[in-house]
Amino acid sequence: MVFLVNFARVVFAPLLEPLKDAFTVGDATVGLIATLVWLGSALPRIPTGYLLTRVPRHYVVLGTGVLLTGSAAFTAVADSIPMLGAGAFLMGVSSGAYFIAANPLVSELYPERVGRAIGIHGTASQLAAVAAPLFVGAMLAPIGWRGVVGFVGVMAAVTTAVFFVIARRTALPDAGSADRDLWAAFRRQWPIILSGVAIIGATGFVWNGLFNFYPTYLQAKGLEPSTARTMLTVVFAAGVPAFWLTGRLADRLPHVPLMLSILGAFAACLLAMTAVQSLAAIVVVTIVLGYVIHCLFPALDTYMLDSLPDENRASAYALYSGIMMVVQASGSSVVGALRDAGFAFNDVFRAFSVALFVIFAVLLVLHRSNRLPTGAVTS
Repeated sequence: MVFLVNFARVVFAPLLEPLKDAFTVGDATVGLIATLVWLGSALPRIPTGYLLTRVPRHYVVLGTGVLLTGSAAFTAVADSIPMLGAGAFLMGVSSGAYFIAANPLVSELYPERVGRAIGIHGTASQLAAVAAPLFVGAMLAPIGWRGVVGFVGVMAAVTTAVFFVIARRTALPDAGSADRDLWAAFRRQWPIILSGVAIIGATGFVWNGLFNFYPTYLQAKGLEPSTARTMLTVVFAAGVPAFWLTGRLADRLPHVPLMLSILGAFAACLLAMTAVQSLAAIVVVTIVLGYVIHCLFPALDTYMLDSLPDENRASAYALYSGIMMVVQASGSSVVGALRDAGFAFNDVFRAFSVALFVIFAVLLVLHRSNRLPTGAVTS
């Protein structure tokens, strides 16, 4: 399930250039399409958190599979930009609702090894990000972009049916049965919620704008289109071991220093990417950058889900995730708009890296002065 919902989000990155040609539009328009996917992933998160105070986790996961099936079919037959944008938005909605329901469920299935379980779940998600550019590259010529999106719908239908059968046969945890008040969770857990948003919000914004335009950016550096698409695969492939290993590290290391170290390393990698020109250097920086940024997600999820008590877990996680995803979602459209306004990719990403260094410095000062929460309120 997580492979498919993430595939549905990231598949639009390697499809941006084909969509530009198919609909005869510019970077700003296709950047907006990518933003709509991530905005769709952001907006249902808080409502889903409220829904989880009334409905079991696995029911919501099942519903996201049904929604992905229908929205992918709708997107595959889109004949205009508004219709394409609506379909992309709904595909994003399915992923956002899924993660809010599934991540707490995974952490409650394995309460003694939350980081490891989240790491495995994230690894499956990351494999989708690796597969998407490869699949698009292999299937774009024979089946076109419509066939690619339609394939997602078919696989979602099959996987949802399998999930339904397995969930009926499984004894599921009731750890979230006391989580019945979304706003009480915010009032109690707002320090850790806002800390998570501060750490990942701006970083996710930059990452969203970077990876959705990564092939286009590397072509501007002089790489061939096929090589640039391969680099998108490489940056996602580097995240596979990152999820796996960081999930385990997050069970053993202090959460906040681990996350701040990752944030600083990502800002440095982004700055390095604006400086390199040769293919060998681009490959090296791509690998390191991909590994570093994907370390942040399991580290933050473990920080939140391992710290939050049963009675607040899903609600507080939904609030954190919904707020930070709204911040992240606009990254692609902002980068696209800046490009259409005449700014070079290197100038845009160099400015972003400087901003991330400033945020890192502020968070480090807050941590050193014990003003950055190291865990949730538990009493």
